[in-house]
Amino acid sequence: MIPPLLRRAGLVVTAALVTVLTVAAPAAAHGADAPDGTDYRSEVTGLTPARPDLTVRAVEAGARLELVNTGGRDVEVIGYSGEPYLKVGPGGAYENTRSPATYLNRTLAGDTTLPAEADPAAPPQWRRIADEPRARWHDQRVLWRESGVPALVAADPTREHRVRDWAVPVRDGAEPVEIRGTLDWVPPPDPYPWWVAATLGALALGAAGLLPAGSTAGTQALRAVGALLALGGAAAIVLVVGRELDAGADGLGGLLFGLLTGQVWALLTALGAITAGGYALARRPAADFALALAGTCLALFVGVANLSMLSRAVAPVPWPGQYARLLLVLVLAAGTGALAAGVLRLHAASRAALATAPGRTPVPA
Repeated sequence: MIPPLLRRAGLVVTAALVTVLTVAAPAAAHGADAPDGTDYRSEVTGLTPARPDLTVRAVEAGARLELVNTGGRDVEVIGYSGEPYLKVGPGGAYENTRSPATYLNRTLAGDTTLPAEADPAAPPQWRRIADEPRARWHDQRVLWRESGVPALVAADPTREHRVRDWAVPVRDGAEPVEIRGTLDWVPPPDPYPWWVAATLGALALGAAGLLPAGSTAGTQALRAVGALLALGGAAAIVLVVGRELDAGADGLGGLLFGLLTGQVWALLTALGAITAGGYALARRPAADFALALAGTCLALFVGVANLSMLSRAVAPVPWPGQYARLLLVLVLAAGTGALAAGVLRLHAASRAALATAPGRTPVPA
C-alpha cells in the first residue's frame, strides 16, 4: 500500500509533467523562432554609410534583426529580389504583402509557402505591423540555413571560423544604405562536465532528505535544501530576464511585458521556488511537500526547457554562454535535488505515521 503523503507527492509530480507536456507544443512553436541555443554567432557591425537616426542589432541569439528609426522619414528594408520589404518610420512599421520576404521570414527555417499575391515586381501593398518605428525580422542573409556545417568547420571543428560577412540593403529615401555584419561558427561546449555537475549537485541535495526529520541534523538539512532551492529560483529569474533582454526587451516596461507574456511559466516557477525555499527555512508546515512541488516545476519549466544551452556555444542571453550554463546547472541541481529531498522526507513521514497508527503493526525500516 502506498502511503497517503507519498501518493499526494506522486500526484503532484504527475500533474506537473502533464502541464509541461500540455504547454510544450506552443512553447516549441515559439522556440522555433527564438532558439534556445546555436553554434552560429551573427552580429551587426554597423551601417554604411552611418545613420545616427537608425539603430540595428541582432536579437534572439542572432535569429532576428531589429531596426529602430528615430528619424523623421521612412526607411525601407529591401527584400531578396530587390523589392521593398519593410517600411519603418514615424508612422510605425509596415510590411509589403507583395514581397516574398514577408512570408519567407515568418519562420527561422524560411520554409513558408508563398501565396499567389507574392510578387516582387508588383507595386508594394503596405500592411501595418507595429505602431512604433521598430521592426524585427528573420533574415536569411544573416543566418546559416544549410543542413550541414560550412566546409571550413568540417575541416577543423575545434576552432572558431568566420563563415561570411553579410549585408542587408536598406533605402533611406533615394539613398542606399547597408546593414553590415558577420556570421561566425563557434565550437560548441562539451556538455558532459555540466551534466556531471548538475547530477552531483542534485544527488548531494537529495541526500539531505535521508536525515531524520526530527533531529538537529534533519532540521539543518531542511534549511539547507530550502536555501539552495531559493538560490535556484533566483538563478532561474536571472536566466529568464536574460532571455527577454536578448529578445530585444526595451526598458523596464518592455522587460515586464516580455516576462508576463513569453516567460510567465518560468517566472512563476522561479518565484514559487523562492517561496518554497522560504517555507523550508522557516520550518513551516507542509514544507516537504512545497519542496517536492517547487523542485519539480523548477527542473521542468526552467531546467528541461533550456537544456539546449548545455550543448550550444551561443545562448539566448546578453552575456557569455558559460554564465548561462552555470545558471542552468544551478537550476537543474536545485530543482531535482529539492524534489528528491522532499519526496524522501514525505516517505519517511508516511512510514512513521503508519508505524504509530492505532491498531497497526510497526512497519520495519
